[in-house]
Amino acid sequence: MTRPNNPTKLFSSLSFILTPQIILSLFFFTNTAMSQNTTVPVNVGLVLDINGEVGKVALSCINMSLSDFYNSNSHYKTRLILNTRDSKRDVVAAAAAALDLLKNVQVQAMLGPENSMQTNFIIQLGNKSQVPILSFSATSPSLTSIRSPYFFRGALNDSSQVGAITAIIKAFGWREAVPIYVDNQYGEELIPSLTDALQAIDTRVPYRSVISPLATDDQIEKELYKLFTMQTRVFILHMLPSLGSRIFEKANEIGLMNKGCVWIMTDGMTNLLRTLEPSVTDSMQGVIGVRPYVPKTKALENFRVRWKRKFLQENPSLFDAELNIFGLLAYDATSALAVAVEKAGITGFGFDKTNVSSNATDLEAFGISQNGPKLLQALSSIRFRGLTGDYIFVDGQLQSSAFEIINVNNGARGVGFWSSEKGLTQKLSSNSTTKSKLRPIIWPGDSTSDPKGWEIPTNEKKLRVGVPVKKGFSDFVKVTIDPKTQETSVVGYSIDVFKAVIEELPYAVAYDFVPYAQPDGTSSGSYNDLIYQVFLGEFDAVVGDTTIVFNRSNYVDFTLPYTESGVSMIVPIKDSKKRNAWVFLQPLTWDLWVTSGCFFIFIGFVVWVLEHRVNEDFRGPARHQVGTSFWFSFSTMVFSQRERVISNLARFVVIVWCFVVLILIQSYTASLTSLLTVDQLQPTITDVNLLIKRGDNVGYQKGSFVLGILKQLGFDERKLVVYNSHEECDELFQKGSANGGIAAAFDEIPYAKLLIGQHCSKYTMVEPTFKTAGFGFAFPLHSPLVHDVSKAILNVTEGDKMKEIEDAWFKKHSSCPDAGTVVSARSLGLNSFWGLFLIAGIAAILALIIFLAVFVHEHWNVLKNSESSLLSRIRIFLRIFVSRDLSAHTFKDKGGIQVHGMGPTEASPDSRYPASPSSYSQHADSHFLFYGEQGTPRTESGNSNHNPNSQAQAPPEIVSAVELTNPDQEIARSPQVVRENN
Repeated sequence: MTRPNNPTKLFSSLSFILTPQIILSLFFFTNTAMSQNTTVPVNVGLVLDINGEVGKVALSCINMSLSDFYNSNSHYKTRLILNTRDSKRDVVAAAAAALDLLKNVQVQAMLGPENSMQTNFIIQLGNKSQVPILSFSATSPSLTSIRSPYFFRGALNDSSQVGAITAIIKAFGWREAVPIYVDNQYGEELIPSLTDALQAIDTRVPYRSVISPLATDDQIEKELYKLFTMQTRVFILHMLPSLGSRIFEKANEIGLMNKGCVWIMTDGMTNLLRTLEPSVTDSMQGVIGVRPYVPKTKALENFRVRWKRKFLQENPSLFDAELNIFGLLAYDATSALAVAVEKAGITGFGFDKTNVSSNATDLEAFGISQNGPKLLQALSSIRFRGLTGDYIFVDGQLQSSAFEIINVNNGARGVGFWSSEKGLTQKLSSNSTTKSKLRPIIWPGDSTSDPKGWEIPTNEKKLRVGVPVKKGFSDFVKVTIDPKTQETSVVGYSIDVFKAVIEELPYAVAYDFVPYAQPDGTSSGSYNDLIYQVFLGEFDAVVGDTTIVFNRSNYVDFTLPYTESGVSMIVPIKDSKKRNAWVFLQPLTWDLWVTSGCFFIFIGFVVWVLEHRVNEDFRGPARHQVGTSFWFSFSTMVFSQRERVISNLARFVVIVWCFVVLILIQSYTASLTSLLTVDQLQPTITDVNLLIKRGDNVGYQKGSFVLGILKQLGFDERKLVVYNSHEECDELFQKGSANGGIAAAFDEIPYAKLLIGQHCSKYTMVEPTFKTAGFGFAFPLHSPLVHDVSKAILNVTEGDKMKEIEDAWFKKHSSCPDAGTVVSARSLGLNSFWGLFLIAGIAAILALIIFLAVFVHEHWNVLKNSESSLLSRIRIFLRIFVSRDLSAHTFKDKGGIQVHGMGPTEASPDSRYPASPSSYSQHADSHFLFYGEQGTPRTESGNSNHNPNSQAQAPPEIVSAVELTNPDQEIARSPQVVRENN
C-alpha cells in the first residue's frame, strides 16, 4: 500500500497549464478525497525463508489474506504494511532481520519466523520491545516455557499430537515403541512428552534412534540395521520431510517396511506429504500419519482454487506446489493480526527510547513500542472462524480441535480422527455409532491384519529357553542327556504346558530348551541364579517349576501363573481313635446329653398330666405313676412303649416327641458308627510356633525360596533339613525329628500335593498357607511376549488341554485316597438340634396350657365357692385334679367296667378286658371319698358302713378317688357333699 500524494505539490506542477476554473475544481476534488481517505498505515514485520517452498507458500497466503481482509472490511481505519525479511534458513540471519525490523522500521507486530529455533531468540526481542510476535509455523513445545506474554503461537504445539499417537498404540495393544527423531531442537523437544505419554499407557521405549540432520546414507542405513536386529517393530518418526524421506527409502531397502512393521509419523511429515516425490511415497505404503484436522468448507475450497492460480502466476517454476497447513495458518494469523490492530485503535507510532543510553548496542537501542500493551490485549481476545477452523488463543496458544489419522496407501487416505473429548473415532460427528475406532488400515507389506508390533530378532532366530536341572520332582521338569548322542530331552508337566501355550499364540515362535547345567549334567545353581541369567541375557526365557516371587520380578517379567499358588506345611497324620469303654458317650456333647435327659423327664411329666385322669395305665400309687410316666417317656427311644395314649393332646405331644427322638437316635447311631469304624486321621502338629518352641527339625526343597520364608518365621538354620525329592522327604519323615529326620516340611502346594498323592494316607497339608503367585514363565523385562503368552495361558488353563496335561502326569496317583483331606470325628452338639427341642417344648407347653384351661373351666364352681376357705377350695380342686374323670369315655359302660348308678350286681367282669394293675388299688383305702360323674361325692355302692374288706365280694366300681385326711370333717364343709351314714 502506497502513501497518498501531497496535493500541494500536485497543484504547483499543474498550475501553468490549467485554467483557473479547472484549478479550482481540481483543488476541491482533492480536498474531498483526503477527507474521505483517513486510513492509518501500521508497519508489521515478516521473517520468512523466502527462497523455500514453505516460505513462498506462506508469503502468498499472507498477501492474499491482506487483500481478502481489507476488501471485506474496507471501512477499517487501519492498514497493515508488510515489511518482509529473508531468514535465509539461518538462526543468526533471522535474528538480524528481526532486529532490523524493530530498530529501523519500528514495526508494531511481527509475523514468523518459520521454524522454532529461529523463533526462540526473536521471542526475547519481542518481549523486550513489547512487540507481539505471532508465529504460524513454530511448533516446538519448549517455546511455551519461555512464558513471554508477547508471543502468540498461531500453530499447534507439537506435544498436542502425542495424545493421538498414544491412542493409536493403545488401541492396537503394542507394548513397545521406538521413536526416531532428528538431532536438533525440533526433534528433541517432543521426546519427553512422548515418552511420558507412552509410559502412561504401559508402553515401553526400549531405544531412541537419533539421526543427525546432516547424516549420510551410510549412517542412516547403519542406524536402521540396528533397529532391524531388535524385537520392536513399532516406530514413531518425528522429523521434517527432507530427512524423513531418506529414512523411508532406506527402511524399505533393508526390509523394515515389510509385513509386521508399524510406522507412525508426526505432523512434521504428514502435513507436507503432498510435497514428497512419488518414489518416496511408494516406499511409505502402509505408514500411519497424524495431522491437525482442517474442516472441509466451501470457503477453503474456493481459496484453494484462487491460491493455486495466483501462486502459479507468481512462481511459474513451482507448478507442482501444494497448499499446506502452514499456508492456511499464515492466512488466519494475518487476519487475526489485522483484526487486533483495528481493535487496538493504534493512533501513534514510534518507540519510546527514554531509557535508552546514547552508547547502547543495537540489542538495546530499539526502545519500547507504545502500542504493544493495547495490541497484546486485542490479540488475546481474538475469536473468529478461519480457514483452519475456530481461531482462539488461550494463554497465547492456538487451541486444537482434533487430529486426523491418515493411512498412506497410494496417497493419503483418512482412517479416523482423534480428539481429547472422544478419543479415536471414525467420524467426528457425535452421532457416530460405529464400534471400530478406526477404518480398515493397509499396513506395510500390503497386510490387512494388525501387526503384533514385534518380531524375533534376525540375529537370534530361536529363543534360548532355560530349564532347571534337579534330581527330584521330575514330574514337573525332567532333563535327560543321551550319553552317546549328547542329545538333550526335556519333558514334564511344565514343559507340556509351555508347548501348549506357544501353540495358542497367533504366530510362530521358534525355541530351543537349554538346560541350566554343568558339563557333567549337574545343576549350575539355584532357581534364583537361573532367573538372573535371563536378566544377564544368557536366556530369552525360563520355563519350569519357577515360582513368581517379588525379588525375582526385579530382574524378569513373569507371565500369569499356570498352577495353584501358596506354600503349605506338610505333616504326618495319625489315627486319633481311642479304644475305651466310654466311646458310646462321644457321639453327643454333654449339653446335648443333659438337654435330652431333661426333655425325656419333661415329656413324661406332660404325658402323665394329660393322661392320668382318663387312662388307667397312668393311675395307681404315686410311685407307680412316676415310674410309669418315666418308663413311657424313655421307652420312646426304642419305640417299645406299651401304654395306650388316650387323650388327643397327649397323642399330639407324643407324635412330635417321637419325631424328635427318631432324628436324635438316627444321628447318634450314625456318629457312633463313624467313631467305631472309620479311621480318625488327625495331623500330628498344626502350629508352626510349636515346632519352633520344641526345636523340631523341618524340611524344605533344595534351591527353593522357601528357605527365606522359614528364616523369617524364626526357625533355627541348624534345624532346617534339605531334601531333593519326595522319596527323600518321605524317608526323613520316617526317621522323625529326634533321629535326624523331620517333623514337618514346607513346600509349594503343587509339590505338596504330589508328595501326598504318592504316599497315601501318610501326610496332609495344614495351615498356615503362605501366599505366592504360583508357577509362571519368566521373560526379560518389558518383553512383548509376556502379554501374549499370558493371554495364551488363560486360554489353555480354561480349556480341556490343561486337564489332559494334568491327567498325563498326575493321574497315575489318582488311585490313592485323598490324603489331603483329614477325617475328623466331631461330636453332635445342641446347636444342631435345638430347633427340634424347641418344637417339642412348644408342643408340650401348648398342650399343658389347653388342658389346664379346660380343667379350670370345668371345675370353676369349686374355686368360686364362697362358703369354704381358699385353702379348702384349693385342696378340693387338687383332689379333683388327681382323681378320675368319670365323664371320660374310657369309664363308660364297656364289658368288665362298672359305671356310677349301677348296682353291685348289675355289672360283671368281661374276660376280654384284663384289668390293669393300677385298678386293683381303686378301693383299697378307706380314706378315699368317691365322686360320681357330676362331681358329687358318693359312697361306694351306696353302703354307709363301708368295709374295706368288702372289696373282694363286690365288683369294683371305677370312679375317681381323692384321698382325704379327715373325710368327715372335709365333707361337712362342702354344701354339695352328701354325708355317708356311719
